[in-house]
Amino acid sequence: MADLGRPQPVPVQTDLSAALQGQKPDLVLHATGSHLPSVLPQFLALAEAGLPVVSTCEELFYPWFHHPGEARQIDEAAKRNGIAILGTGINPGFIMDAMAVILSAVCPSVTAVRVRRVVDLSIRRKQLQQKVGVNMSTAEFAAQKAEGGLGHIGLPESVAMIAAALGWPLERVEQTLDPVIAPCLLDSALGPVAMGRVQGQHQVARGFVAGVERITLELKMALKAPDAGDFVDLEGPEPVSSAIRGVQGDVATAAIVVNAIPRVLAAAPGLCSMLDLPPLRSVGM
Repeated sequence: MADLGRPQPVPVQTDLSAALQGQKPDLVLHATGSHLPSVLPQFLALAEAGLPVVSTCEELFYPWFHHPGEARQIDEAAKRNGIAILGTGINPGFIMDAMAVILSAVCPSVTAVRVRRVVDLSIRRKQLQQKVGVNMSTAEFAAQKAEGGLGHIGLPESVAMIAAALGWPLERVEQTLDPVIAPCLLDSALGPVAMGRVQGQHQVARGFVAGVERITLELKMALKAPDAGDFVDLEGPEPVSSAIRGVQGDVATAAIVVNAIPRVLAAAPGLCSMLDLPPLRSVGM
C-alpha cells in the first residue's frame, strides 16, 4: 500500500501481475515512467492481457522517430490482441504539438512551426519546482544536467509528431537546456532563492528538414516568469498566430487522459498517436 499515513480505498500493488489478478478492467490509465525503454515490458504485458491503454509516458507520445524498435513491438502486440494503446498528456500531447497541427488546418501551407510555452513556477507545485532545478547553484544544475537528471522529457517526440503531421522528412532533432538565473531574491516552495541561484530552466528543441530548422519548440519554466502562456506561430504565405492563457499543466494532463478514454476504446487496434484519433473533447470528470 502507499505510505500515506491513512487507509486508502484503492489498493496499491507493486507488481503488475498482482494488480491484474482477477481483474478485467475496460482500460488502463498508465503513469509509471517517462522513458519508453524502461516501461516497455509494462506495455507488452498490458497488451497481452488484452487491455487498452492511455499512458502519460512522454516517450510513447510519438516514438516512431526516436524509439522505432519499441514502437514496433508495442504496435504488433496491440494489434495481435485487438486493443489500442495511446501516449498523451498536455506536453507532449496537446499544447506544444497537437494544437499546432490543428491550427495548420486553416493554412494553405506551412513553412515553419514555432511554439513557445512559458510556465510561472511560483504558482506550481513543489515537486515541479524541484524537478527543474529551482534553488540549485549553477554548478549543481550543470552537474545534474550532465547526468541526465534535468530537462523536460518529450520535446523531441513533439517535434517528430509535428513533422510527421505536416509530411516533412525530419532529419534530426537538437536540444539545448540552460538554467534561468534569479535576478533578485525570490520566494519558492523550496525556500528563498538568492540572486544568482537557479529559478528555473529554458529548454529548446529544434527539428531540421533538408538542413533547415523548420520546427522550434521553446519551453521556459521559471519563478515569476513574465508573460506566462502558450504561443503558436505558423509561418507561411498566410501566417497564423495564437496565444492561450490559463492551461494548468497538472489539471490539464488529468483532463486530457480521461477525455481520451472514449477515443481509445473506439480506436483501431495498434499503437496510435493523437494524429490517429478524432479531436478530443471534454467528457466531464
